[in-house]
Amino acid sequence: MSELRKDPVSRRWVIFSPDRAHRPVDVKSKGEEKIQEEVVNCPFCEGKEKIAGTEILAYDKILGRKPNTPGWWVRVLENKYPALENKENLEKRAEGIYDWMNDLGRHEIIVETPNHFIQLPDLTEEEIEKVLLSFKERYYNIKNNPHIEYILIFKNYGKEAGASLQHSHSQLIATPVVPNRVKEEIKNSHEYYTFRDRCIFCDIVTQELSSRKRIIEENSDFVSFVFYAGRFPYETWILPKEHASNFEDTSIEKIRSLAEILKKTLTKIQKALNDTPYNLVFHTLPVKMKDKEYFHWHIEIMPKTTRVAGFEWGSGFYINPILPEDAAKILNSVE
Repeated sequence: MSELRKDPVSRRWVIFSPDRAHRPVDVKSKGEEKIQEEVVNCPFCEGKEKIAGTEILAYDKILGRKPNTPGWWVRVLENKYPALENKENLEKRAEGIYDWMNDLGRHEIIVETPNHFIQLPDLTEEEIEKVLLSFKERYYNIKNNPHIEYILIFKNYGKEAGASLQHSHSQLIATPVVPNRVKEEIKNSHEYYTFRDRCIFCDIVTQELSSRKRIIEENSDFVSFVFYAGRFPYETWILPKEHASNFEDTSIEKIRSLAEILKKTLTKIQKALNDTPYNLVFHTLPVKMKDKEYFHWHIEIMPKTTRVAGFEWGSGFYINPILPEDAAKILNSVE
């Protein structure tokens, strides 16, 4: 049983989920025998549909495919070890000065491919498009829950990034509160808009396209670049060129364009950094907010080339050992 507790000092909510300690882990496996063992035990591989978890959504390869059977491109599953659970009622209470909530929410797994041996940037653009469409479809389905305030889509690749299984997958967690990090982005972008009457993210796009010092990839709809003030080496952002507040409103045509730039950007990062682990997150508006002129949805990709240590934890500052301009040169040297 999970629960949420609020830190009264930072006003940050923490999810306590003891059951997640029992998740299966295979990312430590090394060597040919271990790899074969991983495939045999992997719950996300094709043919393991009935043990992977309850199927919520699937994009099928085979016409007339039945749920929980082979023949799919992408599957969305109920997480068997959820941080938050699908419940009807949100419970809140005070414990002295502390605030408590029950574990209402959603926690889903998006299995990106039936193939155990390939990762997201190895997929074709058409296959990545299906993954992104599953994000969009699930977002629309979940946002109607009146108790849900925020939906975060994210990917952990590699042990150091927090992945417990190697099979390529992303996750979706819907929460009954808006995360502080997102609140901070919205607040600061609103203040910028009030002062300059412009979206700060649109200005970032304009400046990056003008200077071209940190650009990684670009197409008609999106641009990816090493972030000017990245907390981590090679921290890369992907933004729509045109102002857009909500990821879920992205058109099918632009989803296709996003698949193209996401594949190219991740491929450069993986090749330049020798398949380093990374975290990828989507930041969009909270579900009850719509079309704000001051906020711009975006993707943040954070390779795990360094570790956050005492100074960072204690101060909130980050020490980045490589300038973004130099990082961009290294990523762009990859063919």
